[in-house]
Amino acid sequence: MRFNSIRTKLIVFMLFATIVPIVTTMIVTYSYTSHSMKERALEDTQNLLYQGQRNVTAVLEELNLGSLNVYSDPELYRQLQTGLADFQTDSSVFAAMSYMKSSVPDVHQVYLYASLGQRATIVTNVAGAKRANEVEPFSELVSYVGSGKSAAAMQPTHMSHTYGFSSLQPQQPSEKVFTLHRRIERVPSNEELGFVSMDVKLSLLTDIVGQLYDRGEEDLYVVDQNGYFIFADDDALLGKPVEASWYEGSLASGENNSGHFEKEGALFVYDRVQTAIADWVIVKRIPTSYLIREANQAVAINLLVLALSLIVIVTATIIVSLRITAPVKQLVRYMNQVQAGNLQVPIRYAGNDEIGLVLVRFRSMMDTINNLILREYKLELANKTNQLRALQAQINPHFLNNTIQIIGTLALELGVPRIYALLSALARMMRYSMDNEAKTITLRDELAHLKAYVELQKERYENRFSFQVDVDDALLDAEMPKMLLQPVIENYFKHGMDKAAEDGLLILHARPRDGHILEIVIENNGASIPAERLAELQRELASAPFKDDILGDMPHVDIESNPLTESSGQAAESANYSVKLAQAGAEPKIGLNNVLARLRMIYGEAAQLHVENKTEMGVKITLILKRLHEKGGNINEGFDR
Repeated sequence: MRFNSIRTKLIVFMLFATIVPIVTTMIVTYSYTSHSMKERALEDTQNLLYQGQRNVTAVLEELNLGSLNVYSDPELYRQLQTGLADFQTDSSVFAAMSYMKSSVPDVHQVYLYASLGQRATIVTNVAGAKRANEVEPFSELVSYVGSGKSAAAMQPTHMSHTYGFSSLQPQQPSEKVFTLHRRIERVPSNEELGFVSMDVKLSLLTDIVGQLYDRGEEDLYVVDQNGYFIFADDDALLGKPVEASWYEGSLASGENNSGHFEKEGALFVYDRVQTAIADWVIVKRIPTSYLIREANQAVAINLLVLALSLIVIVTATIIVSLRITAPVKQLVRYMNQVQAGNLQVPIRYAGNDEIGLVLVRFRSMMDTINNLILREYKLELANKTNQLRALQAQINPHFLNNTIQIIGTLALELGVPRIYALLSALARMMRYSMDNEAKTITLRDELAHLKAYVELQKERYENRFSFQVDVDDALLDAEMPKMLLQPVIENYFKHGMDKAAEDGLLILHARPRDGHILEIVIENNGASIPAERLAELQRELASAPFKDDILGDMPHVDIESNPLTESSGQAAESANYSVKLAQAGAEPKIGLNNVLARLRMIYGEAAQLHVENKTEMGVKITLILKRLHEKGGNINEGFDR
């Protein structure tokens, strides 16, 4: 398939005009939908995290209040201050620790260490209460709230400890917990009285934050102020420091209490939990693909629709382009056959559209061309017939011309030069009339022929008239049609000359006019034309056929340029003229009408012939025609055909 063909261009254009708007619409829709979904998901997530942050804050506040129960319980606080130990005191301590354990849901165990007396007490769900004397405080506890450190600290998620009580297991299995450690001080001084630790099951936090995200699709993290995981889906991360690249900037520094950002193909939304015992941040990670899953589903549906549409569009485009271009290709094939010479190629119609109309016009054109060719051949055949007749007719004039030459020679031998002169003039006229090679002659040649004709007429009429020629030498080479002036002068001898008078006068003037126009005036002193006959003659001249009227709708046949004929010259032109006059219904007779018709055949509307009576007596005939100085030039130059 060539790209410069109409079919290819049509297919490409239709596909381009169809696919580009659809794809552009899909891209714009996808972009807008994705952005809208992100904005909506961000707003919903921020609201959800805010609610989760409130719930976590409430739990931590309860945990903080529970740990402060050591100060609000007078019996427990006095025991820590005095270090006394008896059955009643121990019962009060167990009761106070049990209250602390029950004050916050999902507390796994409570550990209490009294510095005075070095006693450690633990209350659990399964193993009950345990006590140990003369022991050191639990080391991890001291590392969080030992001397000089904060009074309360939160230990990240870890597996629960036995706090040195080996008898707790296996009755009390380990669980994932986060622990609040608090140092007990003598108020108002900072003297250390002991420590209390409350292990809270991670399930408590899981129940709260588990409602804030979609497991399997989203991730949620709770990170403390030191950058350790409190909560994560992956158990391997619990209690470990955050090493992910997303934990940086304002999120790690704690500059903002809430915010969001996009990184690594996901949307991160966070909200900070700030209490007296903890400074946590809840981070929710939402993959972008999950955010825009609905947009992706819409794109998948659009792609499916686009694929189906493309199939339909391509099929329709090909069908339409084939239906449109097939007649064009058929027309090209017709033209190729015509170019190869098959002018009778059968042309079938291809419908009623514009292309079908072109085929109809092409068929009509071919019919017209075939008819014109047929008429041209018929015309050429008529020309050939006329030329044959002209050649046959030349036999007798040649015989007569040779006979005239013999008689002229005999007249000289017998001493009669006048007879020889007349015979020579007649011979010149015959040679002039038999010369059919030249389409045009010069005014000089036409005047020479005219003088020979006048010489014979003088002999006939015994010199009863005189002939005067007034022509500028510069006009003698002007070209004109042959045998144009003799018919004009001949009318004088037929109709105007007084046979009894001795002073007949015939004058010929030739002068130039503007625009390379040649004006020839022939006037005599013979009889005037009767008024009625003059008016009739002028009407005949005014209605003489123009070139286009004679030709009609027939094609002009240039016989010299036609490869079917070898003839040229005046014989061919005369043949053409005779045939066309006959076909036009005009009578090819000798006379003024014939002269004007010939002029108009050659010069068009510019040719003129005027006939008028002179004031005193006689007739004046004026011929106006184009003059050409370059011999062999186009006789029709400068005039409309």
